[in-house]
Amino acid sequence: MESLRELYRIGTGPSASHTMGPSAAAAIFRDRSKNASRFKVTLYGSLASTGKGHLTDVAITRAFAPRFVEFVWKPDEIPAYHPNGMDFESFDPAGHALEKWRVYSVGGGALREEGKPAPADVYPLKSMAAIMTWCGQHNAPFWKYVEHCEGPSIWGYLAECWKVMQAAIARGYAAAGTLPGVLNLKRKSASHLAQARQRPDKLQRTGVLTAYALAVSEENASGGKVVTAPTCGACGVMPAVLAYLQETLKADETAILHAMATAGLVGNLVKTNASISGAAVGCQGEVGTACSMAAGAAAQLMGGTIAQIEYAAEMGFEHHLGLTCDPVAGLVQIPCIERNAVAAMRAVDCAEYAMFSDGSHEIPFDTVVETMRQTGFDLQARYRETSQGGLAALHRARNQANFDALHAASTKANECG
Repeated sequence: MESLRELYRIGTGPSASHTMGPSAAAAIFRDRSKNASRFKVTLYGSLASTGKGHLTDVAITRAFAPRFVEFVWKPDEIPAYHPNGMDFESFDPAGHALEKWRVYSVGGGALREEGKPAPADVYPLKSMAAIMTWCGQHNAPFWKYVEHCEGPSIWGYLAECWKVMQAAIARGYAAAGTLPGVLNLKRKSASHLAQARQRPDKLQRTGVLTAYALAVSEENASGGKVVTAPTCGACGVMPAVLAYLQETLKADETAILHAMATAGLVGNLVKTNASISGAAVGCQGEVGTACSMAAGAAAQLMGGTIAQIEYAAEMGFEHHLGLTCDPVAGLVQIPCIERNAVAAMRAVDCAEYAMFSDGSHEIPFDTVVETMRQTGFDLQARYRETSQGGLAALHRARNQANFDALHAASTKANECG
């Protein structure tokens, strides 16, 4: 498995796979084609279906600026290697082709080339069962295995990520107005937090958790600075749970960083053995993974054992199986933002549930990861970040029906007049 630096990435929204990844790819190709006067970018599959809503073309254009970029959109051509395929081509001033490169944005901002080896492993163990065995043999918590593999420098990086998460929460609930895009969705974080603070302490949980998750997700939807955990579309879950538990449990920063390390292991296992890409496996790979990560982190902060932490992570994941990725209008807003808020609540619920047990249960975490992988590949493509099915399709059909009805009424009124 790769370093947690590859899972927790600091960048700008609204999408890790559709914005951060393509932007990084464009920067790489730009540096390889320094003599080019213009570029051509062909986007396939999910990138072409929802790229405009996710600002894929904007991110790529900025990376190539001030040079001209031509875009070709091919939503119906889905590469076998991964749905988020991109072809980059460069041309000299005379129009002669210089270079061509195909690359894939495989989720969480990561890039891959077909036939090329993945980045070197930092973690030799690639299953939860194996990691739990290591922890048992060394009488160590999960975060000790992270330190063992990554070295002490990982704590400085996680501290930086935690600062970015906290800043996103603060900006998010301080902001007002509507989010960019055709939906004109109103920001809700500030309202949730204000209402929560007016309630007795024991009744604040739902309001505070959702306010924090909404704050980060709304910042992401606005193109703000966030941390993939494991993706931009699911970036609100972890910060919300960590911030809420830091307040209620009086956890210090060291405990928070240890919880982030444990959550990172959970996310890395999903990324390695299945996928965190909505285009590949649906939203179960994004929000499902985020909930699993946050549930494991929460159980650790609550004083859970290795078994209880694994159980919480398993539950957080299991109960998101089959979740589709159907962003309305191709934006990371509906249902994405509310899903982050609900997943934050569920993560804390799963952790509390696990703490009532001794950690023993029937279905292990590794089995749920494999189940999610198979389920994701069985999902029809229109339910995997294409906006061609589910909520996106029905919302579009309803709006068209309303438009047609208004047009018919207007026409009839004019005729009567």
